[in-house]
Amino acid sequence: MRALGLLGQVELPAEVASVPLARRYVRDLLDSTGHARTDDALLLVTELVTNAVRHSDSGRCPGGRVSVTVAHHDGTLHIGVIDAGSAGHRPRLCPNVGPDSGGGRGLWLVQELATAWGWYDTLSGRVVWLQLAVQ
Repeated sequence: MRALGLLGQVELPAEVASVPLARRYVRDLLDSTGHARTDDALLLVTELVTNAVRHSDSGRCPGGRVSVTVAHHDGTLHIGVIDAGSAGHRPRLCPNVGPDSGGGRGLWLVQELATAWGWYDTLSGRVVWLQLAVQ
């Protein structure tokens, strides 16, 4: 079994201005891979980094940070967004959310577009991850 091939990792300030920076970083990494689902990856990174900034302790504490990790293996992208977590906010799908909803669609989009996704807590925070396989 081959290991994941790390394409890159970036750490950014946990602020709204970092969302387009994360998106640009991932786009630049994926430009070299020619992955068929780059547009989906960019949309989902935007959603996950936005959630990390808005709902984790990273975005609420001065000097908070968010990291984005991108790897690949056999045509599948593996993306993780790492933040400080939050005891009061756990990643969850909002009920009654759909394509026409005005908000709360971030994890709904992840659920709809990712091949797989999930989250777990670590000693230093939380990782929300997703996979995008070539369809």
